[in-house]
Amino acid sequence: QVQLAESGGGLVQPGGSLSLSCAISGTISRQRVLRWYRQTSGNRREWVAALGGGGSTNYRDDVKGRFTISSDDFKNMVYLRMNSLKPEDTAVYYCNVWEPEAEYWGQGTQVTVSS
Repeated sequence: QVQLAESGGGLVQPGGSLSLSCAISGTISRQRVLRWYRQTSGNRREWVAALGGGGSTNYRDDVKGRFTISSDDFKNMVYLRMNSLKPEDTAVYYCNVWEPEAEYWGQGTQVTVSS
């Protein structure tokens, strides 16, 4: 059984930085895509960043150049480095692992950007 656990959320001032971590327990396929999503109250969960098995990365337009997704396959960790944070980045951030046969979600970690 695969389980994901996010950490690293918190309160940060506009312009500040935060690093989120996602610990993956269990065995995942090499044909996996690692993703981060976020959700604000009353809104749909939206995709933020993706890291493919071959190392390719993709980002939603409003975080390009500010956010970086990475992984440590040896440690089974996924990271999201967030720089130049804006109030509109405030949300619960979720780690996601997609495989051809299954998809997994973490419980989320709150990120609040406010002065």
